[in-house]
Parts: sequence; C-alpha cells; structure tokens
Amino acid sequence: QVQLVESGGGLVTPGGSLRLSCAASGSIFSINTMGWYRQAPGKQRELVADITSSGRTNYANSVKDRFTISRDNAKKMVYLQMNNLKPEDTAVYYCNANIRKWGVTDWYNIWGQGTQVTVSS
Repeated sequence: QVQLVESGGGLVTPGGSLRLSCAASGSIFSINTMGWYRQAPGKQRELVADITSSGRTNYANSVKDRFTISRDNAKKMVYLQMNNLKPEDTAVYYCNANIRKWGVTDWYNIWGQGTQVTVSS
C-alpha cells in the first residue's frame, strides 16, 4: 500500500526551530508535487508550502521567510524546516503528495497521518 509517514513534530518554545520529515513508500511509480498542510483547532486546513518535482517552491504568506520546504527525490522524502516558530504555528501538520502507482495510469493525491507541532511558553 502507498503511504506517507510524517515525523519530527513536538513541543517547542516561541522562537524555536523544528524540522518535519515525510517519507513516501509503497508501489509508487512517480511523484509530482509534494507539500505540507496544517490544521489548527477551530480553523480550516491551509496550505503551508509545496514543492514540485523540479524544485519550484510555493509558500503561504504567513510562513514566508521563516519556513523552508525541500525534497529528496531519490529517497522519496520531503522536509519542512521551521524557524522562528510562533504560537500561531501550532497545528497538526500533514504531508501531501500527488503520485502515480506502478501499473496504474491515474494520479492519486495521498496524505500522511499528521504530526503535532505545539509552540508554547
């Protein structure tokens, strides 16, 4: 089965840093765009950042100049380096990827289970 697994979440104080990782596994033929989304209590899910297979990045205005998304195509992984974290960054962060399976022509949008990031003093 194709799946995404996030790791690296945790509790940090304001101004701290955290690096999230997401690994794709299973019968994957190719991966197009990968990204990170987050959802805070009482708020709708929002795009944090995404990155194409060629390395083009896109960021939400709220995280520009603080977060950096990157990927390793050989390892089928995507990362999110988060610096100068603020309490409003507290949320469950979800990894997302648009993939194609071996032997299947359709593209699929898959999600990880989420990892909790809490920024509090």
